[in-house]
Amino acid sequence: MNQHIILGLWPIAGVTTVGVTREHAIATIRTAIEAGIRQFDTAYSYGLQGEADERLGAALQDLDASTRKEIQIIGKVGQRYNEDGVRVNDGRPETLVVDAENSLRRIGIRCFDTLMLHCVDEEVPIQASAWALQRLMQRGMAKRVGVCNATPEQRAEFASVIPCSAIQCPLNGLQQETLSTVIPDAKENDCDVWVYWTLMKGLLAGKIERDHVFAEGDSRPNYPIFQGEARQRAHDIVDQLKLIAADTGRSVANLSISWAVSQPGVTAALVGAHRPEQIADFATAGPLPKAVRRQVKELFATSSDSTAE
Repeated sequence: MNQHIILGLWPIAGVTTVGVTREHAIATIRTAIEAGIRQFDTAYSYGLQGEADERLGAALQDLDASTRKEIQIIGKVGQRYNEDGVRVNDGRPETLVVDAENSLRRIGIRCFDTLMLHCVDEEVPIQASAWALQRLMQRGMAKRVGVCNATPEQRAEFASVIPCSAIQCPLNGLQQETLSTVIPDAKENDCDVWVYWTLMKGLLAGKIERDHVFAEGDSRPNYPIFQGEARQRAHDIVDQLKLIAADTGRSVANLSISWAVSQPGVTAALVGAHRPEQIADFATAGPLPKAVRRQVKELFATSSDSTAE
C-alpha cells in the first residue's frame, strides 16, 4: 500500500475536466486500488449531483472484505452549488449535517474516516462549523475531523471546539508558501497534512507543452500560472525536471509528487486523475532520496523563495 498518495476525486466529477465519463471514472478508482492506493478524497460539492461520491461508491462495490477494510475515505462538507450553479461556501451547522448525510448516502457508507470542513465560511463563525462536525462524530458519521484551506489562526479556532486531526492545503514546487505558514503550524499541533495541487493542474506532470491549446470548457487557462511569463517560466522548470526524472527512472509527475511528500510535515499528497492510464504516473510516488531531493530543491529555488528541502 502507498500511504503517501491520496486519490483526489475532483477530476472525476466532470465539472471542470473535459471528457470525463462515469465508466472511466469508476475504472480509474479501481485501477488506483489495484496499484496499492487506499485513500480517497471526495466532497459533497464534487459534481453538480454528487458524481464523485456516487462513482466512488460504485467503484467500491464488490471489493473483497480484506481490501475494503483497508480503504480510507476523506469527505468534505461546507461547499455546495447555489441556484445559479455556482459553488459557494456554506458553513452553517444545519447545512453541514445535511450535506454529510447525503454524501454518505451517495457513497453507500455509514461513516467517514475523516470528515473535513471544505472551506471557511466568512459569514459563519468557524467554531459553529466545528461544533456541527463534532455532533456528526458523536452520531458515528465520522471517526475524526479536520479543516481545509484555513489559516493557522482559523485552525486554532476550530481546534478550540474539537481536535483538528488533519488539514488540507496547496503545495507544489512552483507555489511553496504553505511550507512557511500553514504546514509548520499543523505539524506542531499533530495534524496530518494532506497537500493538493502537487501537479498544479497537470503543469508539473510534464505532459502539457508550451503551445498546448486547452479545450473549450477547461478551467486551467483561468489560473495565473497558466498565463504569460508565469507559464513560460514553469515550462522552463519542467524541462529541467524531465532531465532529473530521466536520470532517476521516474516520470515528471512522480518526481513532482515525491518532492511534495518529502517536505517536513507533509503526510500525503492528493493527486487527481480521471482515466485509468494516469494512475501509473504517480502510484509509486514517495519520499525522495536525499541527493535527488537536493537537485529538485535547487531547481525549484529558481521559481520560489522557499527553503524547501
